[in-house]
Amino acid sequence: MQRLRILREVARHGSFNRAATALRFTPSAVSQQIAALERGLGIAVVERSTRGVTLTEPGRMLVEAADAIAAELSDAQERIDRLSASRAQLTVAAFTSGGRAVLPQALAVFVREHPGVELTILEREPEDSLPLVREGRADLALGYHFDGLPPARPGDRSGLDWTPLVADPLRVVLPREHPLAGRAQVGLGELRGERWVLGCLKTVDLMRHYAALAGFEPRISCSATDYFFAQSLVSSGLGVALIPRIALTGAPGLVDAALEAPSPTRFIGVATSRRHRGTAQPYVDRLVELLRSGTDGAGVPAALETVDV
Repeated sequence: MQRLRILREVARHGSFNRAATALRFTPSAVSQQIAALERGLGIAVVERSTRGVTLTEPGRMLVEAADAIAAELSDAQERIDRLSASRAQLTVAAFTSGGRAVLPQALAVFVREHPGVELTILEREPEDSLPLVREGRADLALGYHFDGLPPARPGDRSGLDWTPLVADPLRVVLPREHPLAGRAQVGLGELRGERWVLGCLKTVDLMRHYAALAGFEPRISCSATDYFFAQSLVSSGLGVALIPRIALTGAPGLVDAALEAPSPTRFIGVATSRRHRGTAQPYVDRLVELLRSGTDGAGVPAALETVDV
């Protein structure tokens, strides 16, 4: 198990030296442990070069197995800790704009129904929240993906189930005095001369892709990590922005419009563990049900539509 742990760190860092630093070993000790692992298996698990260390196919398979074992052990520890706790516990991870617009309505009903459950809410982006669910450190995660396949699919090796909730189209946000303000729909190509403010670093490639489809290279003034900050920059006249509908602030001085197809969409869903159904599972199922139903009639933001992806 120790050698698998070392291999995981080598895979994570791509270097014996950096893995040694993370493990508080010497680089020589790391190299020796990997060599011993290879001798025991009779096959190479890493490829060494002047540019670093990469996994061979057998090495990749071993790391996947080690990740699964680590997740199982972490989840077991979480469940043991919960058995010793005096109150039922439920940990929910959620990204900021979804946590602000989608989660509270479901939580309000859940808290009324289950006042004895101790809720913990973690603010995390999907790249951080989904591993928490795999490892048993969160019971469910409100996440999203942009165009393309969802982060978990039936039969894959993610260890997760993905329940789609809503489609959250990106809308163009303009200053109220902009020549295109007041239009219900705008073609992205009509904005080719604008400077852009992006409210999420993950949308940089998305913006470039759709701009290329419209025949231009976007001029990006700011790549922020907060949609609300991005809209304040649009208010100041810095540029225009693409903002998911649930993150719109409706601030004075701003207008928004739909984009003509093809246009980007963010798909919001819930990730739960496929492997582990512990004592919190009835609460997980109920909260997912509330999220799917829009908190029994209260609904997610009216502009959003439930989707299956």
